[in-house]
Amino acid sequence: MNASQIYFLISIAILLVILIFFVFFIKRDKKRKKITSLAGIAFAFVLAGVIFGDDRLIGYSLIGIGVLIAIIDIIKNRKK
Repeated sequence: MNASQIYFLISIAILLVILIFFVFFIKRDKKRKKITSLAGIAFAFVLAGVIFGDDRLIGYSLIGIGVLIAIIDIIKNRKK
């Protein structure tokens, strides 16, 4: 195993420990609001922008669309 594989395994192990911490030790609040459909779409656009970030025009455009949809969702939900 070379150094990059060892760092990769260590980072996966740390992420698993953090995930286990959040699953078992964080109390869940039943009154939490669920994510809205617009927020889910905005998250998908931002994630797609990060994935397709090799081409800057496409990546930044997708991230910008995601942020714009998230702002629209925030404004829409603030009125309620």
